[in-house]
Amino acid sequence: MTAKRVIFDGRVQGVGFRHTVLEAAKGFEVSGWVRNLTDGTVELVACGDDEEMGEFIREIVEESPMARHIRHHTVASAALEEPPRGFRIIK
Repeated sequence: MTAKRVIFDGRVQGVGFRHTVLEAAKGFEVSGWVRNLTDGTVELVACGDDEEMGEFIREIVEESPMARHIRHHTVASAALEEPPRGFRIIK
């Protein structure tokens, strides 16, 4: 199991980005959350096996309807005390 934190930069707020990520998560065995940050970026924190996480992130960045809104994204390891349950949008 791996945990990743992804920051998406671009026109990612006010365009349905978080809901698109939530829908994409339903197609993968991942858990976590997505939220808007005050600097205009969107943060994704998710857990899953390495391959599943890679495919999930690739789906968002390359295949989703929101891909064109992403100018840049960074992926880093995330330290979580315990894996989250389900996948959700948080405020």
